[in-house]
Amino acid sequence: MNSNVLATVAATGFAVAFCHAAIPTHWLPFVLTARARGWSRTKALTVTAFAGTGHVAVTTLLGLAIAWFGFQIDARIGAVFPWIAGGLLWAMGGFYLWRQSRGGGICHHHPPGSPHHADEHCGEAPDHSHWDDELKDSALVSARAGDWTAIGGLFVMLTLSPCEGFLPVYLSAVKFGWHGFFVLSAILAIAALAAMLLLTWLALLGFEKFEVKSFERYEAGLLGALFMVLGVVVVVLER
Repeated sequence: MNSNVLATVAATGFAVAFCHAAIPTHWLPFVLTARARGWSRTKALTVTAFAGTGHVAVTTLLGLAIAWFGFQIDARIGAVFPWIAGGLLWAMGGFYLWRQSRGGGICHHHPPGSPHHADEHCGEAPDHSHWDDELKDSALVSARAGDWTAIGGLFVMLTLSPCEGFLPVYLSAVKFGWHGFFVLSAILAIAALAAMLLLTWLALLGFEKFEVKSFERYEAGLLGALFMVLGVVVVVLER
């Protein structure tokens, strides 16, 4: 039963990480920057993997703190912990569903050097990419800035916006100890990097018309539903 629970948590975690990394904020800036600076596909994918590694590393460190905190609580309350973890997952799922109902399906992170860099906009996905306009004033494509400046900007942009949607998944695997933590960390790295590299590669090949706006618009609702399901799994199967 324990292996079934962990497999279910891992599968849900993969879906959360892949869906989160599939939104355009995680791959479109690399495509547009590569085109503006004349990078080869290999270089663009390498930079994407580099920035994605920072994104995964920071998320994993935050997950480590959550896991350690969960271990301390689990050691004290034991059998009650699945109810607490399930309740928190339901609360998180409810928050995402509420945000979706309010029209806040997506949060946009702005590139370094753009006029809106200090802001974060949450709302419906637009009919066109806001990155086309913002990158015009960004150091990512400025002719005065070297490639390393652009690479550093992309790395910082993604690293400082960890995968917040994956963090509750770490809480659901506390019962599995460090084994569960390392399994979920591997799932996070594989899913996030796979989504980023796949979509960057497809866009560089010219497949720009695949529909991502609908998915981007309903990201919060999708994550909310996944958290709700995961909360039930943690409570029912663990018991």
